[in-house]
Amino acid sequence: MSTPTRAFVGRLTELNVFDPLGDQVGRVRDVVVTFNVARTRPRVIGLVVEVAGRRRVFVPMTRVTSVEGGQVITTGLVNMRRFEQRGNETLVVAELFERPVEVRTEEGGLLAATVEDIGIEQHGSRGWSVARAFVRTGAPRGGLGRLARRRGETRLVAIEDVVGLRTSSSAQSAARLVEAYEDLKPADLAEVIHDLTPQRRAEVAAELSDERLADVIEELPEDDQVEIIAGLRVDRAADVLEAMEPDDAADLLAELPKDRQEELLERMDADEAADLRRLLTYDENTAGGLMTTEPVILGPEASIAEALAVVRRQELSTALACTVFVCRSPLETPTGRYLGMVHIQRLLREPPHNPVGGILDKDVEPLPPDATLGQVTRMLATYDLVGVPVVDAEGHLLGAVTVDDVLDHILPDDWREDRHDSVTPEGATRG
Repeated sequence: MSTPTRAFVGRLTELNVFDPLGDQVGRVRDVVVTFNVARTRPRVIGLVVEVAGRRRVFVPMTRVTSVEGGQVITTGLVNMRRFEQRGNETLVVAELFERPVEVRTEEGGLLAATVEDIGIEQHGSRGWSVARAFVRTGAPRGGLGRLARRRGETRLVAIEDVVGLRTSSSAQSAARLVEAYEDLKPADLAEVIHDLTPQRRAEVAAELSDERLADVIEELPEDDQVEIIAGLRVDRAADVLEAMEPDDAADLLAELPKDRQEELLERMDADEAADLRRLLTYDENTAGGLMTTEPVILGPEASIAEALAVVRRQELSTALACTVFVCRSPLETPTGRYLGMVHIQRLLREPPHNPVGGILDKDVEPLPPDATLGQVTRMLATYDLVGVPVVDAEGHLLGAVTVDDVLDHILPDDWREDRHDSVTPEGATRG
């Protein structure tokens, strides 16, 4: 009898996927299984594969011809439709890793454990099932982190000896899931999180740093944003809002009940809260509602070398780094008198010791905070701008509207959910 092909999911998700000609299709991100009361072993039905464009697609196990030699080989027929998890499907990395379970002992008792990896095995032609679990016993339930995972004894057990794999009644760590997707950009991680259950989304949010969570929340649909912020402790929710772009944080606060808004603002840094309170006074479809209160601002005496050093800061978005706004002091919004703007291309063409005040673009008329979304859009389009200044009646800079802020508001409300659904060629489907 031939030895069945076996693989651990933790190792499988590190592998690239190739077609029969040796061309790379993508990379395995997760494994999809289904539970059935008629079967003692969960059935493995396919792989979630990340292809070009960070799109996650489903590859049925019937299309997988080999998982040996440090690579996955498919038949070459891959449906490029975005993967959407069905109600009867479970993702191994996203949902089963670090799940609290119990394992049967030789004496017939039950021992508390945590799932660290899942072993799958091939049987028959191309049928696959979950065969084993690599577990850590004696680890504390709930709130597991990297250090906690190292405690306790590890053992490999038959899946038939694992109790509670299908459902988890207690808090589950998401450290392994976060580690598996640590290379993703915020927008792509947001897509992964959007597909999770509300409970799992909360567990992932608990594992992410404030800055990483803030970046991800900015890319999520509105309902998910509100759900995550509402599920955080008040102090942590305030910290996350502080880490977000002010305009995005204000939009999110506007969706919360007034008492929750005020509670969060009270816990925030006074200056950060003041910016958000000001943004909340504007209609969301005006320049004031669209703007960020933290554009790049320098005084006219600052050198071009200094300006270039500022726009190189990693935390700046691409849109904000394209324009320097020059004002009299104070240089925090609302600033002293607005003088003009300098585009990054102009900075690159001038001697580094020259002051930015000598190369101002004064042709772009600043917008008032009550300028409509249509006016903002037309100005950006007319002058091929990435950002436009917003000033009050006295000429103080209040903030800047960037092209990405405008796109968020002119696209359909559900564009985040549909952004990867436009390409749907024919191909294999799940059975």
